Amino acid sequence: MGMHGHLTFLLLSLFGPGTFVRATALPDLPRVVALSEDAMSGTRVAEVTVSCSNSSSSPNVTLDSIEPNHPFNSIAISSVDATTFRAEVTLRAGVELDAHQVNQYTLILRAACPGEDEVEERLFVWVTAGHVLRCDSPFASAEGDVVQVLADVAPRTPLYAVLPQPLGGLTFRLRNHNTPLTLTRRGLVLAPDNGFDPYKDTQTFRLEIEVRDRRGHNCSGAVKVEVLPSHRPHITFPEPHRAVTVTGGIGPWEVVTQVHARGDNVRYALLAPVAPVLFTIDEVTGEIRSTRRLEMTRAHLLIRAYNALCPKDQATATVNVTVQGTDRQAPRCVPAIIVSQVAETVSPGSTLVTLRCTDSTGTDGCLHYALEGPPFSRSHLCMEGPQLKVNATLDYDSQAVAALGFQFTATIVVTVGGQPLQSTRVPVLVTVTPVNEFRPACPNGATFTVPETAAFGSVVGRVAGTDNDYPLDSLEYSLEGGSGPAQPFSIDRHTGEIRVAGSLDSQRQKNYRLVVRLTDTHNDLDLRKRQSRLCDVSVRLQAVPDQLPLCIPEVQELRITAGSPGSRQPVTRLVCYSSPDGAALTYTIVGGNEDGRFRLEGNTLVYLPRDRAKPQPFVLLVEVWGGSGARHRSTLVALVVHVTPRSTPVPPSTTTQHTTLRKEPLVVLQTEAVWLPPAWFVAVLTISGALLLATLGCMARNLLCRNWAPGKLFLAKSSWDVVEHSGGKKEQGHPRASSPRQCDGRAQDPRAGRDYVFNSVSGAWHWI
Repeated sequence: MGMHGHLTFLLLSLFGPGTFVRATALPDLPRVVALSEDAMSGTRVAEVTVSCSNSSSSPNVTLDSIEPNHPFNSIAISSVDATTFRAEVTLRAGVELDAHQVNQYTLILRAACPGEDEVEERLFVWVTAGHVLRCDSPFASAEGDVVQVLADVAPRTPLYAVLPQPLGGLTFRLRNHNTPLTLTRRGLVLAPDNGFDPYKDTQTFRLEIEVRDRRGHNCSGAVKVEVLPSHRPHITFPEPHRAVTVTGGIGPWEVVTQVHARGDNVRYALLAPVAPVLFTIDEVTGEIRSTRRLEMTRAHLLIRAYNALCPKDQATATVNVTVQGTDRQAPRCVPAIIVSQVAETVSPGSTLVTLRCTDSTGTDGCLHYALEGPPFSRSHLCMEGPQLKVNATLDYDSQAVAALGFQFTATIVVTVGGQPLQSTRVPVLVTVTPVNEFRPACPNGATFTVPETAAFGSVVGRVAGTDNDYPLDSLEYSLEGGSGPAQPFSIDRHTGEIRVAGSLDSQRQKNYRLVVRLTDTHNDLDLRKRQSRLCDVSVRLQAVPDQLPLCIPEVQELRITAGSPGSRQPVTRLVCYSSPDGAALTYTIVGGNEDGRFRLEGNTLVYLPRDRAKPQPFVLLVEVWGGSGARHRSTLVALVVHVTPRSTPVPPSTTTQHTTLRKEPLVVLQTEAVWLPPAWFVAVLTISGALLLATLGCMARNLLCRNWAPGKLFLAKSSWDVVEHSGGKKEQGHPRASSPRQCDGRAQDPRAGRDYVFNSVSGAWHWI
């Protein structure tokens, strides 16, 4: 290797990219794990540790299998510490393993931490045969299991479970069918559809049951159900005979009286009279109502009460109803309907409305007022004489009031002398209106972190303000100062999501303090009473390490033959890769193209031939830019282009020429961990390298000055000293003698690398 070769090797060693990149490690693999074919969906098969050499984000771990349609989920990653992660392999939902069909799966795990090599290891999952189906005692014993129930249990009540926690894929079959009990597909024994007879003595039912799984394994057993007589009280009437007197003129569907029976699951029925139908009874409450307007009459009612689950348990009672005549009329009230609207802040005891009622005599001294309606309305409203008042706070913001539609309904019953037949009913509708009582509240610790490479529109975080007025948390969000270069963020008006709205650069500004205004909405009928609050939000930019574009190779030496003047001659195409953000690359010639013979079209270098081209080399420096936003990064590529004129004659050689086919270069890429030295080491290395370069430059200059030839390659204006040492056989022939004065051209032998002069007419030439 000559002086030029040593110089090139030293320069490339000093400025070459770092080497020794560590690969991601899977220390737990390879290994073998066992998995039963009875495993349920979601079962954790194995946990694998992923080790990264440097602190980074979560690694990328993928799973593949040699066997097609493997039954495993994608890898789930969780963090252990800054450089260690845990990868979890789980069983996919809805799969069923069968050790007879596939007893082993070979899983291939590929893991790669950011900036590190990918590693591949294998995990062998051995599928073992499941447990043999067994029925537990005492169900599997000869006598079988015993369960005791009362005769008054509800129909289709679960009485017994064959397996407390049945496995999937089991079927249950009842061998004997001479029983009123029912066996479900899940192995539950149910009471008869019509229940048991409560008046019989102890009853016994035996069920023989067979259990079978999906692989044909089976077991069997028996269960004996003993039905015991019920000890609950029978249906009885505390008052089997009753007499009721009411005043005539009662309207349809008015309550006449009510009966009550003791017992469980009581229902009522009116047995007599069948005709005329003057009365009806509520099946559940026992209220007896009129079916028409009643005049003076007498009626004898026969009422039956029975147990809904056991109709044979019943009792009867008689009710004698006497309707007396009357000449008095119901009172008249103003207003006849009360519709009121009241704010939620009205204090208890406030009067909503005052009724003005009079009876047929024109007086109100014997009138009685009562409030009927839902319990919630009667707890918040009350009557004090003819005045309807607020009894409790009408909170518009409570869920109970919202469930009622913010309306209270009731009925004021006005009676004369306490007689229900001489009464007037006044409907009441009170609507509660909202009052904006509370200011919005800011969230605790509104601090967010976003990478500086986040794209426009990326979500930074959400400001979750609160407001106790109904509807809860009904807020609008706005950003004080708006969006701009000094505040490159925006906020969604309805959701409070903060998004990126500009360029981010952690070197220019690392933290932003945003002021978000929360304004409540729909909390008051008066829009002028809206309330707001200012909240501080901190946004921290996460720095992203610079990554230069990578070009392969970084130094190229090319040889071309000049074409005709004015033509366009492609030379080479640069192969460069951008950083992981995927930004487009731009290419610019920054050196060696002073006469404009080359230009770049994208990543393609094009030569523009001119008149009287001479054989000469060109050293071009191409700068490749990548990155997005404010994070632009660049790298340099050196191109050495030897241009040979088309008409240059080649000197004859006395030896036989051997043509060697040029092989395309094979580029092997290997990514290894880069050591980042401290600043002092870089400074010392830079100074030492500069001194070494100066020494070598002086030596090379002295050497070149003594052996200077105009055709030699010397990079005097570039920082890239690139010389290719090409080996070959020495020229064995001797040049023919010729006078320098007879030569009119000069060229370089492409094989020997030496310059010579020639005569374009006679073809004579000689070495320089």
